[in-house]
Amino acid sequence: MSSLIGRHFISAQDWTRDEIDRALELSSELKRLKMKGKITDWLRNQTVFMIFYEQSTRTRNSMGCGITQLGGNAHDLTPDKMQLTHGETARDTAKVLSRMGHAIACRNCFYGVGNEYLNDLAVNSEIPVMSLQDDVYHPMQVMADLMTMREGFGRDLKGLKVTISWAYAESHAKPLSVPQSQILLFARYGMDITVAAPKEFPLMPEIVSKAQGNAKDSGASIRFVDDMDEGFRGAQVVIPKNWGGFAGLSDWADDDAHWNQMKTNLERHKGWICDRRRMGLAAKDVKYMHALPADRGREVEDEVIDDERFSVIYDEAENRLHTAKAIMALTMGGSR
Repeated sequence: MSSLIGRHFISAQDWTRDEIDRALELSSELKRLKMKGKITDWLRNQTVFMIFYEQSTRTRNSMGCGITQLGGNAHDLTPDKMQLTHGETARDTAKVLSRMGHAIACRNCFYGVGNEYLNDLAVNSEIPVMSLQDDVYHPMQVMADLMTMREGFGRDLKGLKVTISWAYAESHAKPLSVPQSQILLFARYGMDITVAAPKEFPLMPEIVSKAQGNAKDSGASIRFVDDMDEGFRGAQVVIPKNWGGFAGLSDWADDDAHWNQMKTNLERHKGWICDRRRMGLAAKDVKYMHALPADRGREVEDEVIDDERFSVIYDEAENRLHTAKAIMALTMGGSR
């Protein structure tokens, strides 16, 4: 089996199915070992530089706790702690940090900027670069999603009926990266995917095209509907989550006019909420998932997200730790 040491992790699409399976198996092993209280200090004295352009709870803490549990340490960096605010380039940042530590992990979700920035880091880095989310992909989240599905439905997920639905939110215009990473990876595992969203909130066409190619290769299916009820019917997994309308505005620019148009589009769809009635349209054993934070009372009602018969959100959040540890161990050269 080929080594993953030194490999970047910008998108799960860049790794083979065997490599992803390997990471998932290691994630499960690390979870079992942690439950037994075993020490897994496989990355002793190694440093991860974590660069966050946005806020984070699960990603920041899963990476920080993860590297600590692997015997290393994290530098938690934000632009105000670095020279990024003074215009330092991704190239210079990557080349300098490469000579000091063992991995660079970065979150940059600015639309039209983030993924390009992470790839610029990767091109100029001599150590692994890991995406902690950008404007196109969120590979760490989708690995945890897949691990959670395997725990609930078994390792063979072919034919699993999964609905990825847009939902109304007021907290902020969330990136496209979570649903896009989900359709790409879930399609590789043969799932039957429904994407439900208003027409003003599409995913990026090039990502949809890649996902359809993945589905063709695996025997999966992807359908798109603009009715939330229709999306929920018969689903075994529902993932109702807001995302912004960036891809629906072809000339997107970060200015007042475009933000106001997105807000106007958003207000048309306040009825897109995951409630008990809609959960009743899904399969009897349906599971509710969400990357968190959920906009309670808008994206989802409390009686759904807090109902342990449906909700696996805390398992999903915990699995962010185990999958992050596996990715770091594999790419940074952890040994047992």
